Amino acid sequence: MSNPSNLKYTASHEWVKTEADGSITIGITQHAQELLGDMVFVEAPAAGRKLKAKEECAVVESVKAAADVYAPVSGEVIAANSDLDSAPENINSDPYGAWIFKMKPDNAADIAALLDAAAYQAVVDSESH
Repeated sequence: MSNPSNLKYTASHEWVKTEADGSITIGITQHAQELLGDMVFVEAPAAGRKLKAKEECAVVESVKAAADVYAPVSGEVIAANSDLDSAPENINSDPYGAWIFKMKPDNAADIAALLDAAAYQAVVDSESH
């Protein structure tokens, strides 16, 4: 699966979608879920939590390992995906649809500085060699 070109990415394997209202939706990439395997638990940050860019803010656990999820930019969490409480495997079946949390960024310009799909693919390629 290719990385959707309408999203931004981080080197730590989060995807970021900018919404019409300026908020952002965050999940983990296809590559990340493939490395982790079958998801069994997701812990998302609570709404109202203030995050700094690159701060550990969520955990995804699979049958193989647990991995931290990092805030792509600084801002405030406005929602967590409660569907993942009972169905963490949604991340495996639809990694770009099963978001983990949403936030209101402190500075919208920070999003533009994230990786585009081609730059993220270069990160993935460099890790697999």
